[in-house]
Amino acid sequence: MTTPTSARGRRRAPTRIERAAGRAAALQKPRVILALLLLLALTCVMLLDGYLRAEVGGDQRVRTGASSSKVPDKVLDGGPILTFRGGQATTVSVPSKTIALTFDDGPNPTYTPQVLKILKQYDVPATFFLVGSMVSRYPGIVKTMVRQGNEVGIHTFTHVDLSYQSDARINREMQQTQLALAGAAGITTTLFRAPYSSETDAIDNYSWPVYKKLGDEGYTSVFVDTDSDDWKKPGVSKIVKWATPSGTKGAAVLFHDAGGERSQTIKALPQYIEKMKAKGYTFTTVSGVIEKRNAASRQAAAASSATNGQSQTTTGLTEAGVTGIVPNGGTGTGTGTGTGAGAGGAAVSRLQAAHRTATGMTLYEGKALIVAVAIAEWALPVLSSLLFVVGVAVMGRFGMMLLIARRHYRQRNKRRFSWGPTVTRPVSVIVPAYNEKECIANTLESLAQSTHPIEVIVVDDGSTDGTSEIARAAADKLGMPNVRVIRQENAGKPAALNNGVRNASYDIVVMMDGDTVFEPDTVRHLVQPFADPEVGAVAGNAKVGNRNTVIGAWQHIEYVMGFNLDRRMYDLLRCMPTIPGAIGAFRREAVLGVGGMSEDTLAEDTDITIAMHRAGWRVVYQEHAKAWTEAPGSLKQLWSQRYRWSYGTMQALWKHRKSLTDKGASGRFGRVGMPLVVLFQIVTPVFAPLIDVFTVYSMIFVDFEAALLAWLAVLGIQLACAAYAFRLDKERYRYLAMMPLQQLAYRQMMYLVLIHSCITALTGGRLRWQKLKRTGEVGTPAGVSG
Repeated sequence: MTTPTSARGRRRAPTRIERAAGRAAALQKPRVILALLLLLALTCVMLLDGYLRAEVGGDQRVRTGASSSKVPDKVLDGGPILTFRGGQATTVSVPSKTIALTFDDGPNPTYTPQVLKILKQYDVPATFFLVGSMVSRYPGIVKTMVRQGNEVGIHTFTHVDLSYQSDARINREMQQTQLALAGAAGITTTLFRAPYSSETDAIDNYSWPVYKKLGDEGYTSVFVDTDSDDWKKPGVSKIVKWATPSGTKGAAVLFHDAGGERSQTIKALPQYIEKMKAKGYTFTTVSGVIEKRNAASRQAAAASSATNGQSQTTTGLTEAGVTGIVPNGGTGTGTGTGTGAGAGGAAVSRLQAAHRTATGMTLYEGKALIVAVAIAEWALPVLSSLLFVVGVAVMGRFGMMLLIARRHYRQRNKRRFSWGPTVTRPVSVIVPAYNEKECIANTLESLAQSTHPIEVIVVDDGSTDGTSEIARAAADKLGMPNVRVIRQENAGKPAALNNGVRNASYDIVVMMDGDTVFEPDTVRHLVQPFADPEVGAVAGNAKVGNRNTVIGAWQHIEYVMGFNLDRRMYDLLRCMPTIPGAIGAFRREAVLGVGGMSEDTLAEDTDITIAMHRAGWRVVYQEHAKAWTEAPGSLKQLWSQRYRWSYGTMQALWKHRKSLTDKGASGRFGRVGMPLVVLFQIVTPVFAPLIDVFTVYSMIFVDFEAALLAWLAVLGIQLACAAYAFRLDKERYRYLAMMPLQQLAYRQMMYLVLIHSCITALTGGRLRWQKLKRTGEVGTPAGVSG
């Protein structure tokens, strides 16, 4: 904030309003950033959850029928375990009467625990090839799995066919799964099974480079000898039959503990284990198979050495846990962040020799991933429920507004409708003004044409631009002896209004802004409800005068559809929350009775309206009393105004919270008006961005056509409501052409403003009334285009 300089070049101290503006600017920026960070966090949570469910970045392509001409025959005809030692492809077969029981696609919260229970019951180990996204969602299951003595391997993070993916995507799939395992069970692994793989003879020219790449990084790729095809759900007996190897052959057998409904697998597994044990088979893990082969090779080498009388080198495949071979070719994991094998690796069970203890950044990043996923898993259902509530509230609000507004219009526009005897006595019009040199003459010119007898009190709240002089000159030029100009030190709008009320000559006071113009019949229409002695205040119909700009047109739609339809609804429900500052009328005794305009909040109009309700006065809406106001002409000014409105409304509601438990008229507003205002003006708008975020997310990652149709349907409902509101107010429909753009841009800004206000309220910020820059482009009503 710059310090003003006088005409002589001396620097003067800033005024109170200028100091308040400086504090507002200092407070606003960090809260805006916090509001944007909240939306960013919401977006990140949704993207993470979508990535875990393969909605974001998912790839459903599966390659079939490709040639295998570049794959060595010894691999195609070899065993189900493939390693690359020194760049040389080597396969290992499962020994006879041995079953390496493997499960793919888990963990699943329903079926994996049942599988683990069966394995524990029969004291059978197995190797689980886990999908990283599922590991991060259900870490407790994986921890139990490893603690129980089972071995785990990688089945990619999102279950994609790696033959279609870039090296960067392959690395990401492997690394993220390693992090998930580290966070869930504190380990990483050297075992890998590709999604959609089967026997080694299915390796093709596209998948072969992937296996070589991963082999060079220290991974052992695992295939199958026997596939139970349980995913086809053929029945328990067929699953058992198809999983049984012929004769006494050993086999790596494939089952699924996830990826679909697996009740048949759960029923078949005990039968299969009993059958194979009865045939003399033993069960082991993939590392157990390698250990058996190594043991056999060592025994054969020892026998040969004894026979030949000399030492020979063992030719068997060294078991992964013994050599310490890990992805990336060192003591690191597939993440390349260094989880050591060493002594820790030697100490683990031979059946879990592929496991490495996660340490350092791998462990911490893994735990961070698990926490982030847990937050997403918790937040998304909550947000989805809130989305449903918000959707119902929005649709309910539209329905209520249409039905009640129609009834209000019919009731107030009947030929026989009357408030009572015509009010003809003079009234006082109070115009608070602070630096309104551009507008004050137009305001007085419109009042000079009033068809109702009035006195005009212009309260100059310490203006520095000659507002009071311009007002006096305009009154003299227009021949208005009924205009009084009162100057006061800068004290804010509430103080200026109170000064005007104290100096008013009549029992009814009309309050308007210094940038507003009235139609000739505005005051006459506005004061007629005071024929009813129960009426203490009247809200007029505020119109946007500068509507021929994009921002002005957006606000025009909002004024007609939102504010005025709302006021019709609140009027019939007898819980009007706000009399607009641009046009409102009060009984002078009522204003004084509630203590005048309060400085406790930024929304003095909402504050006094609620106070009038609590004092037992009725507050009504007079649609025929129209005022033309200059709406903010820039996004910055619009943000400032709406921030003040929304934050001030929250302050006023909090100030009058005791009305919730009051009796009588005060209790009526507390139990009817306050919940509606909180629901429709705070809660619903705060969470309304969920609708847009979910819509954009669905368009990009789920079903573009369905999401677009849903959005267009909601837009159609809003257009119908807006068209009806325009019809009631006799407005031209051409401005509705701006509504789709309003929904895409303007509404998002209003959401951010409200979130900003909520953050300010929660952090205890206090801001004073702020002055908007005016242009004076809103002249007399006759000059305003409809």
